[in-house]
Amino acid sequence: MTISNLTCLSLVLPISAFAVSAALTVLVRRIAVRAGFCAYPSQDRYHQRVVALGGGMAIFWTMALFILAGAAVIHWVIADDKFSFFDRSILIYIEGFLNKTDDLLLVMACAAALHLLGLWDDVRRLGPYTKLAVQFAVAVVAAVFADIRVEMFIQNKVITTILSVFWIVGIMNVFNFLDNMDGLSSGMAIIVAGTLLTAAIGSGQVFITGLGLLFLGAVAGFWIWNFPPAKIFMGDCGSLVIGFFVAMLSMRTTYYHQAGSGSLYAVFMPLLALAVPLYDFASVTFLRIKQGKSPFVGDTQHFSHRLRKRGLSDAQVALTLYLATLCTGLGAIFLRQVNLVGAILIFTQTMMVLGIIAILETAGHKNND
Repeated sequence: MTISNLTCLSLVLPISAFAVSAALTVLVRRIAVRAGFCAYPSQDRYHQRVVALGGGMAIFWTMALFILAGAAVIHWVIADDKFSFFDRSILIYIEGFLNKTDDLLLVMACAAALHLLGLWDDVRRLGPYTKLAVQFAVAVVAAVFADIRVEMFIQNKVITTILSVFWIVGIMNVFNFLDNMDGLSSGMAIIVAGTLLTAAIGSGQVFITGLGLLFLGAVAGFWIWNFPPAKIFMGDCGSLVIGFFVAMLSMRTTYYHQAGSGSLYAVFMPLLALAVPLYDFASVTFLRIKQGKSPFVGDTQHFSHRLRKRGLSDAQVALTLYLATLCTGLGAIFLRQVNLVGAILIFTQTMMVLGIIAILETAGHKNND
């Protein structure tokens, strides 16, 4: 496949996914409003107006439609030997896709299970431990049967599988926790995935790059309707799927090449890219446990809520956290090119960004309009 073909695909795929997702979001919103499938104001929720739910359906089904359509087209091409219509250099990528089809379909089955779990919770409010049990079951399937595992420098498959399961469940809940104010979970997922995508591109991972671009387009198509003031919420049927794909991308991306010129410190890219979301998850969990509450019961103690109480508007809160995530993400990107001193400086910068957030959210109260 020529450079021009790759460039064309890298533009067409996310743009097409964006358009489909945006259109599906509008459709889902209309149906949700008519059916009364909406989020209503309550004591443990921040929003004070009725907002349509189900935006996660647009994200999941956009990805599912593109992946299933891609698999069908590839198998049709192989079955009927239609390579004469394509550049012969594309053969290596088609064969690579075919080799990964089973794993990819299993990944989509895992995402579908999470999507249905979240949808059920959006409708009936499941208990947190039921949701957690299903999340662990899905994570085990993904790690064991789809080989979605973190390898790094650990050779023991049992250890890497256990670590991977906890990482997948953790990141799913990180983005579930982030879905507490307009535009946060979707916007920050775009930034984090974009950061990880730079490593996949730099490593020449065409398959992961394509999946990442599809994810970016699908989430961005929803995000334009979710940015403050949100027209629709994604719900758990979207946040769990987003967290699952971010976790998967973070583990399947190659950050370090032993035989290449890449820096060893690049393996910490996911931690830096996710520094701000992880800070929210850790801080709100600590507060809830300190108060004797379950960390899985929703409330309005997220750092976004605390920033809002300091006088920022919803849009300003979202933009502040986007910028903070971009700052840590940019540092993560440069980990591939620095020595020990540079890595220390990048880690220090990340901690300073989190320190700024901590100062802002603990500053004195301001009068809100």
